Amino acid sequence: MSDHGPTALVGDSLIQGGDWQAWLPDEIIYNFGVGGDTTDDVIARLWDVINARPTLVALLIGTNDLAWRRSVEHVVRNIETILVTLRRELPEAHILVQSVLPRGHEFADQIRDINRHLWQFAPTVHAQWLDLWPALALDDGELNPRFSDDRLHLNVDGYKAWLDELIPGLERARELPPSSRAIQLPDLGGTY
Repeated sequence: MSDHGPTALVGDSLIQGGDWQAWLPDEIIYNFGVGGDTTDDVIARLWDVINARPTLVALLIGTNDLAWRRSVEHVVRNIETILVTLRRELPEAHILVQSVLPRGHEFADQIRDINRHLWQFAPTVHAQWLDLWPALALDDGELNPRFSDDRLHLNVDGYKAWLDELIPGLERARELPPSSRAIQLPDLGGTY
């Protein structure tokens, strides 16, 4: 059993469909994956995650927003909101932000843009970044067909490729200090 507290996996059907407890037997896993969820949906149910008090949160969300024709800015803003809220409400938790996975190549430019923004933003909330793109995408941005039967959901080989990246990502996330506390300035009685 884990000696470092529970891990919350948060996201959509890609998270929901994983047999995480079997694949990560030394972890206490909370699966907060819901099929079809968008970033808006995760925001709406974020208190479920916060109230579970995980010591590590691994987030993977955003691909369903693109199917609903949400803009890159919408997805990035929502994921930033999720991360800021998690950091504020779970200041001691470790956070691992996973890149939006590749899917059909027609989404590649949008996903690359989202991932570039998230890669830059993650350090501002003391989150670790895990780029899954190199392990799962072809050169044109298509999800490698070895890993999916429908250009979106992962098959067994796809989950294995993800796990090969996720396990060391979780280990790296735990090695970092979770956050630095905000500096509290003394009350100077309004003499600024």
